[in-house]
Amino acid sequence: MEISWSLFVVISSFLLMGGEVQSDCSEDGIGIQGGNYTLSKELQTGSMLVYHCPEDYYPYPALIRMCQDKWRPPPKRFTPQSCRLVECPDPNVLESGSVSPPQERYYVGNVTTYECYSGYAMRGSSRRVCLNNGKWSGRTTICSRDTTGICADPGIPPGATRTGSIFEFNDVVEYHCNGKLFLVGSQTRVCQENGQWTGKEPACYYKYTYDTPLEVSEAFGSAIRESLTALESTDDTQDGRIIRISKNGTLNIYIAVDISESIKKDQVEQAKKAVLQLISKISSFSVTPNYEIIFFASEAFEIVNILDFLDDGVDLSAVKKKLIEFSADGRNHGTDLANVFKKFLEKMAIIQIRAGEAFKEHRHVFLIFTDGGYNIGGSPAPTVSRIKNMVYMNHTSKHEKENREEYLDIYVFAIGEQILDNDLQPLTAGTGGKHYFRMKNINNLKKTFDEIINEEDVKGLCGLHKDYEVDLDREQYPWYAFITVQNEGAPRKCFGSLVTPEFVLTAAHCFKFGDEPRHVTVEINDGQGTVKKVIDFREHPKYDVNAKVKEGVKEFYDYDVALIQLEEAVHISSLVRPICIPCTQETSDALQLVGASTCKQQEQLLLTTHLEKLNFLTRSNTGVSEKDVFAKLGNNRKECIKHALDAPGVDTTNPEVAVTENFLCTGGLSHHRDHIACTGDSGGAVFKNYEHRTIQIGVVSWGTKNLCTARGMVESDETSRDFHINLFRVVPFLKSVLGNDTQNVYASLKFLSE
Repeated sequence: MEISWSLFVVISSFLLMGGEVQSDCSEDGIGIQGGNYTLSKELQTGSMLVYHCPEDYYPYPALIRMCQDKWRPPPKRFTPQSCRLVECPDPNVLESGSVSPPQERYYVGNVTTYECYSGYAMRGSSRRVCLNNGKWSGRTTICSRDTTGICADPGIPPGATRTGSIFEFNDVVEYHCNGKLFLVGSQTRVCQENGQWTGKEPACYYKYTYDTPLEVSEAFGSAIRESLTALESTDDTQDGRIIRISKNGTLNIYIAVDISESIKKDQVEQAKKAVLQLISKISSFSVTPNYEIIFFASEAFEIVNILDFLDDGVDLSAVKKKLIEFSADGRNHGTDLANVFKKFLEKMAIIQIRAGEAFKEHRHVFLIFTDGGYNIGGSPAPTVSRIKNMVYMNHTSKHEKENREEYLDIYVFAIGEQILDNDLQPLTAGTGGKHYFRMKNINNLKKTFDEIINEEDVKGLCGLHKDYEVDLDREQYPWYAFITVQNEGAPRKCFGSLVTPEFVLTAAHCFKFGDEPRHVTVEINDGQGTVKKVIDFREHPKYDVNAKVKEGVKEFYDYDVALIQLEEAVHISSLVRPICIPCTQETSDALQLVGASTCKQQEQLLLTTHLEKLNFLTRSNTGVSEKDVFAKLGNNRKECIKHALDAPGVDTTNPEVAVTENFLCTGGLSHHRDHIACTGDSGGAVFKNYEHRTIQIGVVSWGTKNLCTARGMVESDETSRDFHINLFRVVPFLKSVLGNDTQNVYASLKFLSE
């Protein structure tokens, strides 16, 4: 039984106006067999009672109750509250085929198989499982001849009935859900001249049915228009539609988060984190969207004003700070969703005036997090219609309207214990797939937002990585490579970093006299093979390990860098991607340096203090682990490098003989206990994460002590030091190879002036 919403509106409005309702709510008769419940305000008026059941079960007959003058809906004496096994919609709606086993009801864990009658071909899944979210696994099963008609048979989802069985141009099919199920998707679909059906594939949901994080990730990723900015598609055959990020274009993103009492506080926090993740991910690309962010209940709290972006007065870090600091404490009972859309419309109108003719190229994306319980302010639908008219330019013809529909997407993420689907679904807008998501919780939405970004279209962007906890090291460090040199004796192991699809940067001392490219392999799994062959490696021309033997330095590691050229370029993806290196235009883009930037600007931005936190990687049992170090610069450098005199093979009184200005110094216990490099860490990237992009600052070269009995997270002692080649000091070498635009074998990087 559902809450009488009209009654809820009346009572809630009365409370908002200052009236008082005597509560007669008690805990008598509200218990649930097999589960438990929570109260938002104990037994006070306005308290929400939420039932909880174990996995695979749902609360029946009520999902929630509201305490007004008494419990609404009231407990039923002859239908006691209990946890029931999740049921899936009846699949016996298949036309021209059979479902096995035939059952009156299908519960979680039940398996069904499908067969088509003779002369009919099957599309969709031949075997489906009832899942604990109230859905069937796989895809809707369809048995059809598909020999006539422009459009293919659209099928019938479990639990539904369909009218319409002719699929020619302009023919219409209409869907209805049986029993207590409700429809998600398009009720009516029309066969188009191109053989595609209008609208979105329908499904029948129970009130307890929800979309899993994986479903949301896949559907949201494939639903968003293939170009939200001015980027031209590089793959016209791609089925999915995802956010395409480019360096140019105008993208306006409007975000609204419901913080009314019906939304749990922890869900508000998760929504904030999801919004932060989306903003952070997009900001890691070279695009600058304009944001309007509102948290709302009976009134709207504007966190970020989109007009400030137009005035160039917004620092993205300040936006994130405002999001983090916003508290949902003290929120009120009401929910005015219409007011949110009105505020968005007002801002759009101002943007339209300012932009003039260029407004027609603005793309607008709305992300709404709510349960749909707008109990004041009326329906948002009229305002949504005005927003559509503004973006569609009031075009009335079907063709003109369709040409404008890609400029507006309204996504609704329905959250909360009881969702008002009939109010929310009509508010969505946009083409290309699902725009309405019914979520049990939003804990994994951060990852969802991250995965919708299509990185195939940003292959030129270095340093991209996932900056939250992930299952694979490669997602956090997609640029690392393992290097093996097998010539004479035992194989030598080093680290390297992918700096372009064709080149890996490492230390020159990883190679010995007599080594040839055939002796070198690079391990980096790009989905097209893990071990990569090498056609060449080039050491810095000034690298000479014996250069200062007469000055008391047995092994001299200045200019200890080398570039390995792969036989074939690696396949760029979220798992394999170049790191950014100093003094390139690509790195300036990553650092968001505007205009004609210089190498010096990059260095000043990345090495800003005399104690700069950096990281490098070490091998672990499961892959790699990240080590923390602090580069001692400026006044701290002299104290750091003096311990080079304690290193074996160094017989001089001047540490600068062994440690030139080309080295960064880390280690010791002063200020911070650094990690120390171990055998096998040589050649690895010494890097810094800057605004969700990774910039390589140096290359692991040599150290004063071997404190590692094995690989791993070993910490330094008071006098142990590591020295790393500062890449800002070897740019001419990097440029001579990676910036060589006189050849046509590989794409070159664009290097900056000093």
